[in-house]
Formats: sequence, C-alpha cells, structure tokens
Amino acid sequence: MKVYIVGMGALGVMYADYIKEHGGDVSFVMNEERLLRYQDKPVVCNGREQVFSMVNEEKADAADLVIVAVKYNGLKPAIQTMKNCIGKDTIIMSVMNGISSEDIIAETYGSEKLIYTVAQGMDAMKAGNRLKYTQMGELCIGSREKIQEHNVEQVAAYFESIGMPYTADKDIMHRIWGKFMLNVGVNQTCMAYGTTYEGVLKPGEAHDMMLQAMREVISAANAEGIALGEEDLEFYVGLLKKLDPDGYPSMAQDRVARRPSEVEMFAGTVIPVCERHGIPAPANRTLYEMVKAIEEEYA
Repeated sequence: MKVYIVGMGALGVMYADYIKEHGGDVSFVMNEERLLRYQDKPVVCNGREQVFSMVNEEKADAADLVIVAVKYNGLKPAIQTMKNCIGKDTIIMSVMNGISSEDIIAETYGSEKLIYTVAQGMDAMKAGNRLKYTQMGELCIGSREKIQEHNVEQVAAYFESIGMPYTADKDIMHRIWGKFMLNVGVNQTCMAYGTTYEGVLKPGEAHDMMLQAMREVISAANAEGIALGEEDLEFYVGLLKKLDPDGYPSMAQDRVARRPSEVEMFAGTVIPVCERHGIPAPANRTLYEMVKAIEEEYA
C-alpha cells in the first residue's frame, strides 16, 4: 500500500518509523509551512535517526491508506490537508483518541472510505524531534457498517504483510468506548495532577479521580447502548500497569509544552452525554475545570 500520514506527533512518527523499517511506502503530507520546517530534518526514534519522505498537500496524489494522527484541535485542518490524497479506493483510518473523529471525517469523505480504529497499549512520547517508547501496543480495527468490511480486510492484509501488531475486532464500537474510558481517566488526571502513569496507579486522590471519571464513562456508554462494565475498567487499568511507569500521556505532555489540550474531546464530550441521560458526572466536571484553569495560566 501507498500510505500517507497526516500528523507528526508521537503516533504518526511511531507508525511511519515502523512502516518504513518494514519496507513500506510511507510519507507525511503537510502544508507548505510545515514542509519548510520539517523537510530533510531527522527524527530520532528510540535512539535511531530517521529521515521521512514529506509531501506538500498541494502536490499529493491518491493514497491506498491515509492515517490521521493529529490532535483533536487539528482534525479540521487535517481533513483539508489530505484532500488530494483521497482517491476512489482510498481507505482512511484515524488513530486519534475519542469517539468522534471517524464521524467528523465521514462528513467530508463518506463513511464508505473508513475503518474504525483504536490505538492502544503504547507509551510513545515525543519531545521536539525525539520519539521514545517502550511499548508499541497494537491497532484494533473494525467496521461499523457493512460497506466498510472490505476496507478492514484490505488493511488487515497489509498489516499482515509488514508484521504490524493489530487485532481485527468484531465489536469495534465497544473497543472505541473502552479506550475512550481509559483516556478520559488517565489523560485528564495525569494532566490535572501533573503526574505520571505510576502516579495515577498509586492509591490516593489522583487514582480515585481517574477511576471515578472512568466509571462515569461506563454509565454514559451504557445509556448509549454500549455494554461497558467493570471488567473493561479492570482490563484498561491493567494495560496502564504495562507502560513505562515514568511515562505520561498526551495531555500531560501538553501541560509540559504549555499547549492547548484535548479536554473538549474527553470531559467536554462526556458531560453533555451524561446531561442528556440525566447521569451525574462530578469527576469529569472537576477535571474539566482543573484542566481549563491550567490552560489559562499559559497566557
């Protein structure tokens, strides 16, 4: 497959590095400003220097697979950046957090081009041009509509050919909500409390806040017809225990870099769903207020 990636954050670089190292055809697509900033400059991936192919968005052509790996705030610009990459048979997958990126992409390019994806189990962190991770995790892929099933088969065959860690999930929406539950808990809590994976796993206020926020997602998911439960919470907390204890998720990295976070994608999504169903969400409200207060300090 000819693969274009939109977004040079931790996941975008991690997957580009893997695909390139395993003989795949991969390039980043970006606007002229970013191209001038990044072209021909090496990225250090776990101690190895890597120079990636980069393409101006105006000169890009149709890809077989487009991977969207941007922050929530960058999704709408990314949809425009990849416009020339989308051909008749192009498949689009988003490795973004949250539960809404596929639906937003489908508004422009149609749901028939999508597969639904969850990236889980990784501890990738990127600072400047340096990427570090101890766990790559896996990609869980699946279809929400019958028309997407062929896309899943094609991507699965490609992943098999390069040895990409993946699972084809028959209930991908359950998986998406499960990962969302984890992100709502760990991302927001690590940022709000300025702590690491180890910090939220230790008994204490941050740990309790994380679990309460996750349980509010369980209630919201159940009200939306998704059968999340305590066993899912235990599974995802178990994943946290396998990550680098000194690592921290993307929102905590946002705090260090003093940049806007994805809180609207997390608590900003959970709270309205809970309100719609008459479900209290005190932990997510508290985390939302804590994160917003931190962001106000940047100014």
